[in-house]
Amino acid sequence: MKRILLAIAFITFFNSFIHSQATKFTYIQFDITASITGNPDKDDSYYYPESTSSNAFFVPNGLGAKIGYGVHYKKWLTLGLHSGLDWKWDDKLVAVPVFLNLGLSPKVGPETRIMLQAGYGKGFALGRGNLNGAYKRAKLGIGSDDFIIFAEISDYAFPLYDQKSIGTISFGVTLTDFFHYNSQED
Repeated sequence: MKRILLAIAFITFFNSFIHSQATKFTYIQFDITASITGNPDKDDSYYYPESTSSNAFFVPNGLGAKIGYGVHYKKWLTLGLHSGLDWKWDDKLVAVPVFLNLGLSPKVGPETRIMLQAGYGKGFALGRGNLNGAYKRAKLGIGSDDFIIFAEISDYAFPLYDQKSIGTISFGVTLTDFFHYNSQED
């Protein structure tokens, strides 16, 4: 909790410092994800032809949405505070991550960027009492300044059923709005 409060204080200080320089460098980021898992019933259709299970190697296992606010430097370095919801169907779990997100997005073409983001914070399970733990995520994507397609790996470090932690592999899209303006000087 101290880290989250420290991150909020740092972002507030940094944002006010930039604002005092009459220039604003902030962003808002919105992610929509669909997580996947290995299909436990993949071989059922081979042994039981009347089975309705899928032959797919991977099947959907959840949905997620996250939003974040922070500061950026020339759209290629970002630091922000993010939160959202992750819903895992098989585990019957709805979790809320609150994390500090550090991102690098260098240009690799005239309009193309590669995005690499790492996040660390706290994850809370909804409706499970006091179930919480560390939250970690890594994200790799490609796209433009404001639209990126990505793959993400995340982990909630709290035990559920017979699992030590809950991990997800997700694919999704990121929409980012970079606010950047300079004050008019006469």
